[in-house]
Amino acid sequence: MIPTQLPILKGLCLTLRRPVPRDVEARLAIGQHAEIVRAYGRSFDPAESFTREHAERSIAFLIDQPYAWVIDVGGFIGHVRFHSVDGHDRRAALAIGIEDPARLDRGLGTEALRLALGFGFATGLHRVSVRVLASNARAIACYRKCGFAEEGREREAALVEGGWQDDLIMGLLDREFAALQKS
Repeated sequence: MIPTQLPILKGLCLTLRRPVPRDVEARLAIGQHAEIVRAYGRSFDPAESFTREHAERSIAFLIDQPYAWVIDVGGFIGHVRFHSVDGHDRRAALAIGIEDPARLDRGLGTEALRLALGFGFATGLHRVSVRVLASNARAIACYRKCGFAEEGREREAALVEGGWQDDLIMGLLDREFAALQKS
């Protein structure tokens, strides 16, 4: 199963590494952006400023997660992490977030996911699932590029800015990921 000491994973354009307290400065500098907040299924309040305390809590949360990496492109731009890890069934859920809107649509999410998935499956995972707002076309396209298939839908599972949105449940099996790596 996934070891608790995560290695540094290097890709062509980014590095996945464990979060550290100095990431607070980069997280603070990025701030909070409406499009990204909504993609996470939360409501954006333009009157609420993004403070050092918010940045510190964000990085502390990642540091406390045993299977979390920072997506580093010359510094923190986001994270990818496994959670809800079940050693018996060899499965986990996955979450990813790129906080800097200037870094979207550059293939960084796909690269980060492929690195994390490659590591997860190489260490014994059989299945990885994700949950994503049905309205988040960018994330869904990224997950599909990495081999995820839609497995179900939870109707009206997220209340975002006063409106209900569905969540898609997507999954990927080790053999499906391996087949994609060969092609």
